[in-house]
Amino acid sequence: MTEILKATIEDAEQIAELVNSGYRGEASRKGWTTEDGILGGTRIDAKGVRSEIMKDGTTVLKYVEAGSIIGCVELVHQINKMYLGMLTVKPDLQATGIGKKLLYAGEQHALKHSCVAMVMWVISVRSELIAWYQRHGYTPTGEFRPFDNTDPVFGIPKMPLQFMVLEKPLV
Repeated sequence: MTEILKATIEDAEQIAELVNSGYRGEASRKGWTTEDGILGGTRIDAKGVRSEIMKDGTTVLKYVEAGSIIGCVELVHQINKMYLGMLTVKPDLQATGIGKKLLYAGEQHALKHSCVAMVMWVISVRSELIAWYQRHGYTPTGEFRPFDNTDPVFGIPKMPLQFMVLEKPLV
């Protein structure tokens, strides 16, 4: 049985492990969403996941199959928009539709909170990922934000990076 549920702080270790496997290191190379060539280190630790889950206005959804978390997405309510981040699917299950289901669940969550749009930041050199989001209705806003993260817990850039802002209207 598969379900999309709200994550709890008890899920933090498993979600951190999932997110890191989806974006960094050898395991991430089994999927197409790896950031291993542009960032080293980890993507997030369990402490960071717990912190996100506990924040007011933030919801982390988990995709559960046979008792295991195999996907997740972070949703942050920002006035009339919903920020979408940390969309992750277990690398060997990518390209099976789980990411689309999580994306749709995030959009439904946003509509329930009277949001008019989804917004996200994607590292601008991730053209394949940007193209995937564009196929799902997200468009570049023309805005770029600096990648000024210096905390190695969230990755060590291997090149200069910036974020591209994407948005999708919901109404």
